[in-house]
Amino acid sequence: MKDKEGRNMIAEINSIPHRLKLGAILHSEAPIFPRADEDSNSNSPSAMSPRPYYYNSSAPTTPTGDSSPNVSSPWNQPSPYARSPWIIPSPVTHNFPNNGLIGSIVREEGHVYSLAASGNLLYTGSDSKNIRVWKNLKEFAGFKSNSGLVKAIIVQGNKIFTGHQDGKIRIWKISSKNPSVYKQIGSLPTLKDYITSSVNPKNYVEVRRRHNVLRIKHFDTVSCLSLNEDSGLLYSGSWDKTLKVWRVSDYKCVESVKAHEDAINSVVAGFDSLVFTGSADGTVKAWRRELQGRGTKHCLVQTLLKQESAVTALAVNQETAVLYCGSSDGLVNFWEREKYLSHGGVLRGHKVAVLCVTATGNLVFSGSADKSICVWRREVGGAHYCLTVLKGHSGPVKCLTVEEDRECEDRRDQRWILYSGSLDKSVKVWRVSEHAPFELRQYQSTPSRLK
Repeated sequence: MKDKEGRNMIAEINSIPHRLKLGAILHSEAPIFPRADEDSNSNSPSAMSPRPYYYNSSAPTTPTGDSSPNVSSPWNQPSPYARSPWIIPSPVTHNFPNNGLIGSIVREEGHVYSLAASGNLLYTGSDSKNIRVWKNLKEFAGFKSNSGLVKAIIVQGNKIFTGHQDGKIRIWKISSKNPSVYKQIGSLPTLKDYITSSVNPKNYVEVRRRHNVLRIKHFDTVSCLSLNEDSGLLYSGSWDKTLKVWRVSDYKCVESVKAHEDAINSVVAGFDSLVFTGSADGTVKAWRRELQGRGTKHCLVQTLLKQESAVTALAVNQETAVLYCGSSDGLVNFWEREKYLSHGGVLRGHKVAVLCVTATGNLVFSGSADKSICVWRREVGGAHYCLTVLKGHSGPVKCLTVEEDRECEDRRDQRWILYSGSLDKSVKVWRVSEHAPFELRQYQSTPSRLK
C-alpha cells in the first residue's frame, strides 16, 4: 500500500509499544483534561499477547470544519436561548462525499461529555452543567441543573433522564404548550423513597469504614444510563461500582447490584433480556432479570471479558445482535448472539484508548483519545472492515450518537448521520454511507483468540 507521495506504507505491526494507563492518557494535555475525575477510571495496561494492528491510514481525508464563519449562513442566526455560549461557525456544505463532515457546533467553554438524538432534536451535555437542545443544527432550547457535570442523556418521549457527576439522575419534561421549554420534575431516587428508605437501617450499605449510605442512592458519579423500553426499566451505572435498576412508571429503585470491583463506565440494555456492564476493573458482564421468590432479581449470566485494561464503552447493535466493547488499550472486542455470545474478534483501528462506541445497521463507530473515529462495516459472516477514518476533532472523541439520514432518497444506499462530541469543546456532524469502494475494505477484524 502507498501514500499520496508514492511511499510504501505498512498496515501490520507485530510489535506493540507499551500502552499507557487511561489516566495517563487523559492527563497528557492539561488544557483538555483539567481534572482527574472528569473521565473514565482505569487500571494497568492489558496483559493480552501482542497482536497485529490494522490502521486505515489510507482512508480518504475529510474536511476539518475549521472554515471561517459566514455571516449570511443560517448557522449563525441569533439563538433563541439568549445566554447561550455556543456558536456555530461552519456553513452547511452540500458538496460532500459519501463519508465526510457536514457541519460543526463549537462551544466557547466546557467539554462535551454526552449526546442523545431523538427525532429532529440533538441533546448535548457538558461540564458546564448545561443540557442544550439543537434543532436542524440551530440552538432550540436549553436547561441547566443546579450541580453536576452531565455524563449521560436518555430521551424517552417527552421525558429526558440525565446522569450527573454529583451522583444524581435528574428527570426533565418537555412542556406540552411550548416544546422549547423544559422543566425538571424530579430526581432519582425520589424524595419520598429517600425518606422512606432512610428509616430502616437494613437499607444502608457500608462504602468505607464508618461511612454508610442508602442502597438506593449512588454516592459517586453516575457515568452511564440505558433504557429498556419493553420492560420499562432504566439502568444506571456509577463509579460507586453499582448497577441500579429504576422502574420508569413510578421512578422507584427496584434493585441495586454490586456489579464490579471498580468503577462502572458503561451499561447497555441488550438483546434476549440481557443487560451488559463494563468496568474499569477490565471486565464485561452479562446480566439477566430472573424470577426469585415473589420478585425478580438481576443475576450474573456470564463474564464475557476479563483483562487488565479498563473497559470504557459498550454498544449493542439490536439488529445484528452483536455486543461491542471499547477499552483503554485501543481495542474494540465483540460478541455475537448467533454464536451463543462467544467472542467474535477484535477491531484494531486505534493506538490509544477507545472512549466511545455506537452501532447501527451494518456499521460500528469507535471514537478515541487519538481524536479520530473509525467507521467499520460488518459483513455477512461476522468479518468487519474499516471503511474510513473520520478526522476533524482537535481533542479526544468522548461521545457518539447516530441516526438515520432522513434526506437520503436512494434506498440502495443506506446513509447515517453521526454526531461526535469531543473534549475540544465541539460537536461535529458527519454523513456516513454503508457503501464504499472495495479498495477501502482492506483492514479487517482479527479473529477471536479468546478461549
